[in-house]
Amino acid sequence: MQRRVLLLSALAAPVLPLAAPALAQAWPSRPIRIFVPFGLGGSADVGARALQEPLSAALGQPVVVENRPGAGAVIGTDVVAKAAADGHTLLLMSNTHTANETLLPNRPYQLMRDFAPVAAVNIARHALVVHPSVPANSVAELIALLRANPGRYDYASSGPGTPYHIAGEVFLSMAGVQAQHIPFRGSNEARTALVAGQVPIMFDAIPTVREQVVGGRVRGLATTGPTRNVLMPDLPTVAETLPGYEASIWLGVMAPAGTPEPILGRLNAEINAYLRRPETRDAQSRAGAEPMAMSMAEFDAFLRADIIRQAEYIRLARITPA
Repeated sequence: MQRRVLLLSALAAPVLPLAAPALAQAWPSRPIRIFVPFGLGGSADVGARALQEPLSAALGQPVVVENRPGAGAVIGTDVVAKAAADGHTLLLMSNTHTANETLLPNRPYQLMRDFAPVAAVNIARHALVVHPSVPANSVAELIALLRANPGRYDYASSGPGTPYHIAGEVFLSMAGVQAQHIPFRGSNEARTALVAGQVPIMFDAIPTVREQVVGGRVRGLATTGPTRNVLMPDLPTVAETLPGYEASIWLGVMAPAGTPEPILGRLNAEINAYLRRPETRDAQSRAGAEPMAMSMAEFDAFLRADIIRQAEYIRLARITPA
């Protein structure tokens, strides 16, 4: 009897190491949903939709993008935090999420506790734009205008804690001027208000606002990178007037905490393979962005560092947590 038990144990032992690979091979068994906690047409929405075709082709299942904006990205993010950790539900996130770790202490989740890092996607800079009615043709003139009219002018953003909001508040703090923040439910709504003259100032994604600048519907003053942007090379950087100023939006993918490592690893590998394609890099460059291929460990470290970085921006801008 004892010999039989030992024999059965020996036969069963090799099965355990195969469990994780078998799980990865069985996945995905149905469509994968990528939740975007922001509105249609913004950088995050565009980034998620760019992943649909390559991930679907690599994984053999449809990839569906679902927009769930609201509450500074909390609504859609919480949906993913509560989803099954089986690799079929993902979050397309940005530095809004690392900022929210400081800005929204009462949110129903914690980023590094309730989510697992999957992969970084890209990084892009903003453009500082104004409605044509604003009597300013440069960053220096805008600062002088705001200084002479404290609190009279508003600026739009895609919502509290978004990269565009942080960019605006850091700009105001570094320039020593005042303007009222007007949050919208997404970049499209904010941009529409800007073009209509309802809000006079905005930091916006370069690829999407460039058309408005070229068409004369808004006036471009500067871009927010360390060097001039290839899509708007005639515009100076904000840093040429405010040394040290820099602002960006980056995107990444996370999954619910507890998602099996083989699934996370496969997702990371497929996303990085897409990002490393020459045609992807060319397309991203034309859109004013730069791919950021990282391992899961590198992305984890990047997220933790950015939580600290965003907290410092929020302190510098004197933004009060909600």
